[in-house]
Amino acid sequence: MSKTVLVTMPEQEGSKSVVEKWLKAPGDFVGIHEPIVEISTDKVTIEIASPATGELFKIFKHENSDVMPGETLAEILLFGEPTVRTSTSPLEKIQSDFTSKMESIGKEKPTREEKPTSKEYKMLLSPAVRKLVRKYRIDVSKIKGTGKKGRVTHKDVIDYVKMADTQRVSHSKNIPPTPPSMKDKSAITTMKLSGQETEFASQSRFVNHSPMRKQIANHMVESMLQTAPHVTAIFEANMKNVIAHRNKSKQAFAKQGVNLTFTSYFALATALATQSVMEVNSRWHDDRLEIFPYCNVGIATAVENGLIVPVLKNVQNLSLIGVANELQKLTQKARSGRLSGEDIQHGTITITNHGVSGSLIATPIINQPQSAILGIGKMQKRVVVKEVNGEDCIQIQPMIYVTLTIDHRALDGFQANKFLTAFVDVLENWQ
Repeated sequence: MSKTVLVTMPEQEGSKSVVEKWLKAPGDFVGIHEPIVEISTDKVTIEIASPATGELFKIFKHENSDVMPGETLAEILLFGEPTVRTSTSPLEKIQSDFTSKMESIGKEKPTREEKPTSKEYKMLLSPAVRKLVRKYRIDVSKIKGTGKKGRVTHKDVIDYVKMADTQRVSHSKNIPPTPPSMKDKSAITTMKLSGQETEFASQSRFVNHSPMRKQIANHMVESMLQTAPHVTAIFEANMKNVIAHRNKSKQAFAKQGVNLTFTSYFALATALATQSVMEVNSRWHDDRLEIFPYCNVGIATAVENGLIVPVLKNVQNLSLIGVANELQKLTQKARSGRLSGEDIQHGTITITNHGVSGSLIATPIINQPQSAILGIGKMQKRVVVKEVNGEDCIQIQPMIYVTLTIDHRALDGFQANKFLTAFVDVLENWQ
């Protein structure tokens, strides 16, 4: 009797997940550690890899199906086990032929240059490269690989896409505009604005929600309307000393390959401020409040389909360069689609720096099951009144608004204000 192994959904923090896309179909060959299915959560899309080499025998959870931690996704029929088949299957033959070809590399000099087939290319691609290929629907056989033994790298795919976009733009410039008589008048409306005629489409354009977007929406509604009563406190902070410290330090950080961002300061200040109000760094349970001994700071990061929140672990134990280094790694992984499940789990408080896109003040929604979220507004020079030698004077200082939105079940307003007082004090008196 042939042996099989089950593919199960790993433990994920937060709400339920959805099967977004199967990368393999029943009957397909799968290699050990090869991604076979994409799972979408409210935070990130993850790939589940095959735990063994064999044949995808059966799928239990189909696309768009909800899936909970521990549930069975599929069944793998192991290769090398006795089965009722007496002849070699096409899948086994593909694997055998490919293995033989790989073993022969370097032993014999080919009489002519041969390119791997499409299937062979896919077997040579890393998960990150494979994801880009699927996203842009690229024939990888047309890409010249710069990696080891001609392997196609992540950068090779990005460069190929950029080159293709440039060629399309160049081509479109040579195409004459469509004459007005040929336009679809039913889809065009003309208005006069400030003496100029402006044409725009009068028909709506619909964009289907991605599974990730749906999960984010459900998570936000659940947090705001069904779970936690939200209260927001607003303070402002003078960034003069932080700016001076960053200008003095960023060159030394750069020599060590680390980009020193303002978010690094915010993350470390958050960890220090939680020592004054530990309830901010907590999770609400119906019968008790769980206060964490560590501070894992989630950093809301914009990606193509929305926001994901990679987590900086044990920030209370890190120096500024340690925070900046870990933040740089997580941000690069997030924007290249390489975050793992562990990278987005176990957060205890979240920072959303909405100021990077121009927002002055915001009241963000708590990232459940946390008890608080810190919002950072746009830095701008403002007129402030300072007391100097007992007299009021007007100064121009670089200021930001900071907000703390709390779960009112776990915290009260005075605790939110105490935390923000400590947070602002760290920034304004940075040594």
